[in-house]
Amino acid sequence: MQFEQLTAGHGALTGVRTGQGPDLVVLHSLLADRHAFDPVLEAFAARHRVTVFNLPGFHGSQPAVLALMDAYIAAIEDGFQEWKIASDAVLIGNGFGGTVALAFALAHPERMSKLVVSDAAAVFPDEGRKQFEVMAAKVAEGGLGAIAEIAAKRVFSPAYLSAHPELIDERKRVLMGIHPKAFQAACKILQEADLEPLLHRLKVPTLVVCGEFDQATPPALNKAIADKVPGANYIELPGCGHCPPLEQPQQFLAAIKGFVGL
Repeated sequence: MQFEQLTAGHGALTGVRTGQGPDLVVLHSLLADRHAFDPVLEAFAARHRVTVFNLPGFHGSQPAVLALMDAYIAAIEDGFQEWKIASDAVLIGNGFGGTVALAFALAHPERMSKLVVSDAAAVFPDEGRKQFEVMAAKVAEGGLGAIAEIAAKRVFSPAYLSAHPELIDERKRVLMGIHPKAFQAACKILQEADLEPLLHRLKVPTLVVCGEFDQATPPALNKAIADKVPGANYIELPGCGHCPPLEQPQQFLAAIKGFVGL
């Protein structure tokens, strides 16, 4: 596939683009990077112009100056404006990217026609917040390589990781490409995020997809989004973990096909 390299925000934000057609925008997870969507990009690009954002601290995107969700919303807005993404775009976000996509849709519903939230949360319970605190502390002490095993267990379902133990080393390679301060900032944002009281205001047609065995954002957190966003639908993928495009690409495509128009 041919990719166009993109920059916005005076070089602070980077991304890649491929395909032709209506706009489809992708935001990746915190414990992955944009390559987690590689298994589904060809299918996306067959009918869409696909823009994959590199979140702050990933692949040349500069870390956000402030550890605030508003800073991420502003960065995504820069990309939408400078990369001339149409107002009928479909926005897809996984994990942290799903939470950012949800926040962006609440702030800028005029920027999209549909929203797909995959394995994300509008707000985390105390236990989930504590896990982000622990990961951020481990990164501060030992670097991103220190959480490779934790990350693999959060990204993949237990059975999939057991069958592919080499994925722990693969996660370490991915993590080492993330700016540590950006990772810590994202953990802080997720600890503090509480979009739940705003969900009833979201007017963008929304589909929520979640892996049955997601240990990072369990189904209950995803169902809570679908329950509170007017008209939203929920699809659960049996046997899947936190990152369906990576672990179950065909099942993920089947789940969103009718909604997105693939």
